[in-house]
Amino acid sequence: MPMTMSQKILAAHAGLKEVKAGQLINAKLDLVLANDITGPVAIKEFKKSGAEKVADAGKIALVMDHFAPNKDIKSAGQCKLCRDFAAEQGLENFFDVGEMGIEHALLPEKGLVGAGDLVIGADSHTCTYGALGAFSTGVGSTDMAAGMMTGECWFKVPSAVKFVLRGKPGKYVCGKDLILHTIGMIGVDGALYKSMEFFGDGVKHLSMDDRFTVCNMAIEAGAKNGIFPVDALTLEYMNGRFGRSPRIYMADDDSEYDEEYEIDLSALRPTVAFPHLPENTKTSDEWGDIEIDQVVIGSCTNGRISDLRAAAKIFKGRHVAKGVRAIIIPATQQTYLQAIEEGLIETFIKAGAAVSTPTCGPCLGGHTGILAEGERCVSTTNRNFVGRMGHVTSEVYLASPYVAAASAVTGRLSAPDEV
Repeated sequence: MPMTMSQKILAAHAGLKEVKAGQLINAKLDLVLANDITGPVAIKEFKKSGAEKVADAGKIALVMDHFAPNKDIKSAGQCKLCRDFAAEQGLENFFDVGEMGIEHALLPEKGLVGAGDLVIGADSHTCTYGALGAFSTGVGSTDMAAGMMTGECWFKVPSAVKFVLRGKPGKYVCGKDLILHTIGMIGVDGALYKSMEFFGDGVKHLSMDDRFTVCNMAIEAGAKNGIFPVDALTLEYMNGRFGRSPRIYMADDDSEYDEEYEIDLSALRPTVAFPHLPENTKTSDEWGDIEIDQVVIGSCTNGRISDLRAAAKIFKGRHVAKGVRAIIIPATQQTYLQAIEEGLIETFIKAGAAVSTPTCGPCLGGHTGILAEGERCVSTTNRNFVGRMGHVTSEVYLASPYVAAASAVTGRLSAPDEV
């Protein structure tokens, strides 16, 4: 029976020759992930079950990134609970302040996930690792607890949607524009519990950071996961990072897809998701005059080094507009250090932007940039729901680093070629 990339990975981890959409399976996991919000819930369920030891201390990652550095007593207690559990269980992959980064940027950087892996995370954007040819998906904290106890998880095998990418993106167009365009095209439930699988000659024109961004936001289309085929660029990224042998699964030529779409990358324009859904997308010729109060460049979606380089290209020799707050958040310590070495941080500071240690911070309305009543923010994050970044009357506009930086300079929602 023909299978998609995702179905082949699930079949292999379930010890089955084949699986089909809708089938319930139990599969062995390569990694189980949680953070300082979801981890404490999973740990409490783990202990409530009577379990004493995790199945494999090398296959669990706890990353303190959402409310860290701790913003209050409660968040400090959450991190302490995770910290104590990691020490008690001898977890090999515990990342705290000074060593941590935003989890979905940190794990690929550290080589903890790779091609052919099956990964669950108690965070919806765990689907990011599909950029490496892995099946990765978000789960609840109770499933996380079960994964820690048994090293396994149950899945309903998803059907798939096929996206064929053609051509090459133009200037100032990147992975964020592609995924926003895609979500705008199919809607926030357009791939509900399905695998979004990307193919075509256009894939070779997308950097690994572009692919991470695309897969990161697959969940915003309702998808179970997003995934790219493994190519030379994928293998180059994993070389020297990923400690295990990559397992490459390619979709069968006659695989079945619920829908198929073709996207011409050369036709894409800078795209922004207006409040209050990621599907509410408009291209640069449709934006109108939108004055803003804040810009955030960072998150697990767009806080990698290429994102910071894109922003610095716009900020170089310019200054943040009066009355606008620009906040830059490198996604990991390594990214932060590299940005310092390349002079990007100096560019940001001279431009009047604030630079933060790695943290999810404002993305979920946690800290480091909460919005007041009626304020507007252009952000490179992944969600713009009502009250996502602060007051319920505030507004979040999702954009690429190019657009976010340009908007910071002009004080209004702006395309990069307007500065």
